[in-house]
Amino acid sequence: MSDSGAGSSSTAMTRPGMGRGLLDVVRSRFLLRLLVEKELQVRYRGSVLGILWSYVKPGVQFVVFYIALGVFLGLEQSPGNPKGLPNYAIYLFSGIVLINFFTEALGNASRSIVGNGGLIKKIYLPRQLFPVASVWVSAVHFVPQIVILIVACFFNGWRPSLLQLAAAVVGFVVVALLATGLGLLFGAVNVYFRDAENLVDMLLMIATWASPVLYSWMMVRDKLGDVAFTIYQFNPLTVAVESFHFAFWLPTTDGAEPIPPHLLSQWLPIGLAISLLVLIIGQFVFRRLEGRFAQEL
Repeated sequence: MSDSGAGSSSTAMTRPGMGRGLLDVVRSRFLLRLLVEKELQVRYRGSVLGILWSYVKPGVQFVVFYIALGVFLGLEQSPGNPKGLPNYAIYLFSGIVLINFFTEALGNASRSIVGNGGLIKKIYLPRQLFPVASVWVSAVHFVPQIVILIVACFFNGWRPSLLQLAAAVVGFVVVALLATGLGLLFGAVNVYFRDAENLVDMLLMIATWASPVLYSWMMVRDKLGDVAFTIYQFNPLTVAVESFHFAFWLPTTDGAEPIPPHLLSQWLPIGLAISLLVLIIGQFVFRRLEGRFAQEL
């Protein structure tokens, strides 16, 4: 009798420092909200503009890219340049707001465990809360940017269909899942190997140029060919950005601008599946490594 009791007790035991993964995040929604509020307060403590930086930073980035690429390199369509993109400002900003969400979310999530090392060493709470909270903070910053984009689109005759709005929602989910999965992966690895931060910085530097934020997908296909373009579309960021272009930019044009072939029927579901796979891998690696976070920190 005692043997069976001991067996059942040992079966219920879990490795110290390990939880139930993202399920603990769902069950700890109150803690998640507190962490998001804490990160926002810490980030803007002593700041004059505060959350207004969410408008200033992408605004400056947009102006620089628009002048350099739209004006100087001729990507903006004009009477003297009919081969450019119509409403290039909308095209550019709709990609920038989404890629900024990804770069901020992944950059902060990959540093979240090390950055909260003091708290992790003192008390136990689900470790996944920290990368997920970083993604939520980035989503808070995403909101004012998307509001500006929608207002600009309305001034340019924006009349989207339900399909286009749904594509934008799915595109955002693709990026959010991808950022969360990579944030869990690099956030855990960064505890053991701080070189992970430098690797993430390089990935983020490439991210803007590896997706059609600043240029048209047709330029990629025409320069690299169909095979390379197919490989290019396996990047979830590519299909997510194109879904935003489909939702926000295309309705402001005359409708003659083409979208990538099979974007909605094939590539957007593939991008969603890849992001889900990355999330599963990131969660698996995180759970394997989180047991020694307190000791390593």
